[in-house]
Amino acid sequence: MSNTVYGVSVDAANAEKLAHFWAEVLRQNVAPGASPEFATLAPDGDIPRLSFHQVPEPKSVKNRLHFDLISPTFEAESQRLIALGASRIRDVTKGSARWTTFADPEDNEFDLIAG
Repeated sequence: MSNTVYGVSVDAANAEKLAHFWAEVLRQNVAPGASPEFATLAPDGDIPRLSFHQVPEPKSVKNRLHFDLISPTFEAESQRLIALGASRIRDVTKGSARWTTFADPEDNEFDLIAG
């Protein structure tokens, strides 16, 4: 037997608020029953579920795991992410690859790749 990724859990100060941010980013819905302590996105299809859990301690260092998003409309999507509450951290170009590192409203880093 092999293991299957059931989902990804994200620590949060306010699980419901962070879940709503990511639901907008990923164009999904927050599952019914969300609260400041726990929230999950209701995924469409076979994608792993994304859950948020309230923890007492704040984020203190760079995350060791982050999301890589890709968009064919990189500039427009960058502006949409900022309007949703993301913060631009840095722009990176390596060869023909280009991406921007953002932080979500609780300072968790994620990348948007030009694609």
